Amino acid sequence: MPGLDRRLVECKLPIKEGYLPVEQAMKRMSMETELKVKKEIERLDKAGFIRPAIYADSLSNIVPVLKRKTGAVRVCVDYRNLNEASLKD
Repeated sequence: MPGLDRRLVECKLPIKEGYLPVEQAMKRMSMETELKVKKEIERLDKAGFIRPAIYADSLSNIVPVLKRKTGAVRVCVDYRNLNEASLKD
């Protein structure tokens, strides 16, 4: 978000040795939902809350979407594979 120092919210996660990125199938969504998701991602990027990640072309990010009562979308991230690969405290 504008005005926030990224060091306050940015962190590095140690990954267990031998874990490789998990390739996941793309999730299907309607064209209407896809447009709403793109708009929300652009808004979050413009605000500086997220930034593009560079991955191999074979990887895709799953974007679970929750629909709000207002018709807006809530973009989520599924961290289950990351949690499994992360070193525990």
